[in-house]
Amino acid sequence: MSYEFEHLRVDVDDRLATVTIERPEALNALNDATVEQIDDCFQALSRDDAVRVVIVTGSGPKAFVAGADISELQSQDVPEAKRRAEKGQRAFSRIEGLGKPVIAAVNGFALGGGLELALSCHLRYGSTKARIGLPEVKLGLIPGYGGTQRLARVIGRGRALEWILTGEMYDAVEAHRVGVFNGVAEPDALMEECRRVAGLLLERGPIALNYAIEAVLGGEGRQMSDGLSLEAELFGAISATEDMREGTRAFLEKRAAEFTGK
Repeated sequence: MSYEFEHLRVDVDDRLATVTIERPEALNALNDATVEQIDDCFQALSRDDAVRVVIVTGSGPKAFVAGADISELQSQDVPEAKRRAEKGQRAFSRIEGLGKPVIAAVNGFALGGGLELALSCHLRYGSTKARIGLPEVKLGLIPGYGGTQRLARVIGRGRALEWILTGEMYDAVEAHRVGVFNGVAEPDALMEECRRVAGLLLERGPIALNYAIEAVLGGEGRQMSDGLSLEAELFGAISATEDMREGTRAFLEKRAAEFTGK
C-alpha cells in the first residue's frame, strides 16, 4: 500500500510502520490539514494487512508535536471550534481504536495537541529532552482533542486536573514517574528503544494484541462486572482463532509460534 501525505511520512518495513509528522518549520504543529491527514493515514493503516505495529514520532530534534496551530484557532467561532475539536477527537480515537499497537516516540516538545496525540497511542516512550504538558488555559482555551479525558485515565483525576489547570510543562522524568511515559531514553537511542518494543509486539499474536487492547479500553469507566464480562467474551472469541491453536501448540512443542493473524 502506498502512503503519500503532505505533512506525514510513512515508512513500512517488516510489518512495522513509522509515521513521522513533518512540519519542522512549525515544530510539527497540528494545523487542520495535518489532523485530516492523520485521520486518513490511520484509516489506511487499519486496512493494511502488511502492518502489525505503528510508531508515531515528529521530524527534527526539537519537537514531537508542539501543539495545535494557534493561527487557525484565533478567529474561530463557536460552531467552527466545536467542529475542529470533533475532527481532532475523531482522528485520535482512530489511533486508539486501530486494533494494532501504536507507540509514541516523543522526541521533544509534546504540548497541547501533541500530548493529546501521544495519549491516544497505546504506549509512549520519551526522549530525555522531551517536555510535555497541556498549556491551553494559558491561551484562554481548554484541551479539545481528548486531553481532558485521556490524561485523567492515564494519571488519575487529581493529578490530571493539576496539569490541565496550571498549564505547566513537565520533563521526561516526571512524565515517566506519573505514568505518561512507559520509558525514557537518550535522544539518539529513542527510536531504537521504540523499535525494540515494537519487535517484541511483532512476536505476539496480532489478534491477541487487538483483543487485549479492546478489553482494556472497553472496560474503562464500566463496573468491574461489566469489564470482566467483556474480557470473558473476548477470551472465548479468541479461542476460535488459528493463532490461539498455533500459540498453545508452539508452547507445548517448545518452539517459537508463527502467528498468521487468523
